[in-house]
Amino acid sequence: GYGRGLADLAGSGELVGRDHGLCVVSTLRADATIQSAVVNAGVLDHPSTGVPVVGLVAVGGSRKLVNLRTRPRATIVARAGWNWAAVEGPVSLAGPDDPLPGLDVDAIRLLLRAVFTAAGGTHEDWDTYDRVMADEHRTAVLITPERIYSNR
Repeated sequence: GYGRGLADLAGSGELVGRDHGLCVVSTLRADATIQSAVVNAGVLDHPSTGVPVVGLVAVGGSRKLVNLRTRPRATIVARAGWNWAAVEGPVSLAGPDDPLPGLDVDAIRLLLRAVFTAAGGTHEDWDTYDRVMADEHRTAVLITPERIYSNR
């Protein structure tokens, strides 16, 4: 069913953890067709609202970001075996080319780390991680759940 609440978002997070954080995210192109990509994602709290969101990190200049800057909505699907959950809703972007009100450069740096760890990532050298994120103009993509549905 639709919109069963944040318990389903927690279930999505559990599914994410079972497949190395791999999910499919879909965005809307300017010609109204759908663009999809496999990404690493995880569940964390939005840095401005505190609401649980699904977060991923996108490379600067990616088609996802081009689409999301003009049409800031996405659907993301996590699956493990035959179990799957979808979250769709509005998107917030936070990165060097996508300032999020209330977040300074240091807060964005820490947010990129938080999204990475929420997706199951670990790093032995956070300074190097931060440098690569900055060099690649990486942006945090935060999907606020408006509709959650699954086959469970």
